[in-house]
Amino acid sequence: MPVLQSYISGQWFGKTESKALISAINGTTVAHTHQEEINFREAVAYARNTGVKNILALDFQQRAAILKALAAYIQERKRELYAISHHTGCTKADSWIDIDGGFGTLFTYASTGRKELPSGNVAHEGPVTQLGKENHFNGTHILVPRRGVSVHINAFNFPIWGMLEKFAPAFLAGMPCIFKPATATSYLTEAAVRVINDSGLLPEGALQLVIGGAGDLLDHLEEQDFVTFTGSASTALKLKSHPNIMAKSIPFNAEADSLNSAIMAPDVSPEDEEFDIFAKEVVKEMTAKSGQKCTAIRRILVPAEHLDALADTITARLANIVVGDPHEEGVRMGALSSRDQLRDVNHAIEKLLETSECVFGKDGSFKPVGLGVENGAFITPHLLINRNPLNDGGAHDIEAFGPVATLMPYRGIDEALAIAAKGKGSLVTTLTTKDPAIAAEMIPVLAAQHGRLQILDAQAAKESTGHGSPLPMLKHGGPGRAGGGEELGGIRAVHHYLQRTAIQGSPTMLAAVTGEYVRGAKVIENDIHPFRRHFDDLQVGESLLTHRRTVTEADIVNFGCLSGDHFYMHFDDIAAKETQFGQRIAHGYFVLSAAAGLFVYPGEGPVLANYGLDTLRFITPVLVGDTIRARLTCKRKIDQGRTSPDGHPQGVVMWDVAVTNQHDELVASYDILTLVAKRQ
Repeated sequence: MPVLQSYISGQWFGKTESKALISAINGTTVAHTHQEEINFREAVAYARNTGVKNILALDFQQRAAILKALAAYIQERKRELYAISHHTGCTKADSWIDIDGGFGTLFTYASTGRKELPSGNVAHEGPVTQLGKENHFNGTHILVPRRGVSVHINAFNFPIWGMLEKFAPAFLAGMPCIFKPATATSYLTEAAVRVINDSGLLPEGALQLVIGGAGDLLDHLEEQDFVTFTGSASTALKLKSHPNIMAKSIPFNAEADSLNSAIMAPDVSPEDEEFDIFAKEVVKEMTAKSGQKCTAIRRILVPAEHLDALADTITARLANIVVGDPHEEGVRMGALSSRDQLRDVNHAIEKLLETSECVFGKDGSFKPVGLGVENGAFITPHLLINRNPLNDGGAHDIEAFGPVATLMPYRGIDEALAIAAKGKGSLVTTLTTKDPAIAAEMIPVLAAQHGRLQILDAQAAKESTGHGSPLPMLKHGGPGRAGGGEELGGIRAVHHYLQRTAIQGSPTMLAAVTGEYVRGAKVIENDIHPFRRHFDDLQVGESLLTHRRTVTEADIVNFGCLSGDHFYMHFDDIAAKETQFGQRIAHGYFVLSAAAGLFVYPGEGPVLANYGLDTLRFITPVLVGDTIRARLTCKRKIDQGRTSPDGHPQGVVMWDVAVTNQHDELVASYDILTLVAKRQ
């Protein structure tokens, strides 16, 4: 059997057999860990000196492009990963969550980076705040790479997704990563890292892999580093309390297993479609990944009068779940990840039975399907009932990390909320209801102790991604027992790995630092209209101050007739006099149109398309007889590596537009987004 190797300081390391890693399906040896000890001081130094330098030689946009290419490369080679994933006990559907979910997260963050991050390595987090009366002194915030190392200690249940969902935002943020996967399934993580390494896409030092123990890794971290952990609450507490972590205030993000709930609202009865939807969701979450998900449903809250009906429905569905070797036809649930995990789950079930009764899973007839499965880590789903869920302990404290869930009857919404709160903080809860009023009452209360809430009704069920599926664009994590951390959540995850810093200074200095034009900063004016300049030639701060235009009665009437907007403020003298403005005013959209007429260059040129406005505000009303002008300034350039359909390169330019009247009062303010051609 192969000896797994760590990937340290750019080299594969380790060749002497140590611990045997066993197939969850048939008990055969899949691989061995290595005996050789890792020099973690050198590994961290390599990440800090080589990894940081090479990653920061790229900007946000370039790193996003690498993530996209890497996702596509892993997708092409996913079959070999599926073959190995089978040994972790996964069905094909389970492996899809881990493998396709992993590179799918890379695709998502590649897109997020391209859309929401600038070129360069400084992200401006506005708005700019005027701190001085005359706009000579302003303040804002920037997000910059920490110039440190991110260490990720992961759980056994998602060997690939667990790595890639952390790598994507950390790499985008400019941090090299050291991954320490759980040993039991580290053979799948190692295979994924070999695929990544074969791609040749990552800069040297961007990723290292630790097989086996973490040793003194945390001792060598510094203030600018970052640590994440996924696993049990007890281990999270131990790591978070590490002396070096505490002494240097090193950011530590924990995502711990939690006692997640599914709540059937009191308006749902056995005759409703939502009743069957609820039962189906519970069974799916009990059996997907054999219940080995931090988001799996552990507590099932049901109106007391429907307890027996729901128990019967879930039991009937569980009876149809075939457990065994996923290669066998008809198998819908595989094995736990290891025999050790099987022992732990059985022990937890026995503890749960001290306060609950078993309604499915204890009849002694369970026999998994397949050859050699007697040496595997198989278990049948277990459905329990706790008839006194207002009491502490039991299923409110004990998690059987497998296909195990406990029914809990409640009487009234307040009691349901009290029972849910006994989980002491959870990653996710699903509320199934037909009544929007019930959702509006319960969700704000539940939100205080949950990281994510799914509201399930017949409409949502048609497209729901499921109770247990964290999505890259939504936050994953929860308060209290769930670890108190946050992962994913779109661009938020990238921000976690960046340093947020407030900066103060003149508009000109802030513009220089942020790479964005700030109003009041010095502008660049010349004889060439900005719309005639290619993306490569434009400079942030290039500006055009237009000629003036006086707004007439005819302008307002003609615009109203053309647009069909005959709002009384534009056409009714008597009604307008009774408003705060005291007279009729011009349409805001006329002001926009008139401003465009002032600053647009009409001839053919490199500006290809206007695809939107941001931050539009109408500040001062424009009256008949007012004279307006506009200042158009190149605010930001973003090189996303775009090309037109015919292959011509182009970039995104954001323009700041300030429209003023004859008193130099701001009447309209907005940003325009355009596609601008590059030179061939």
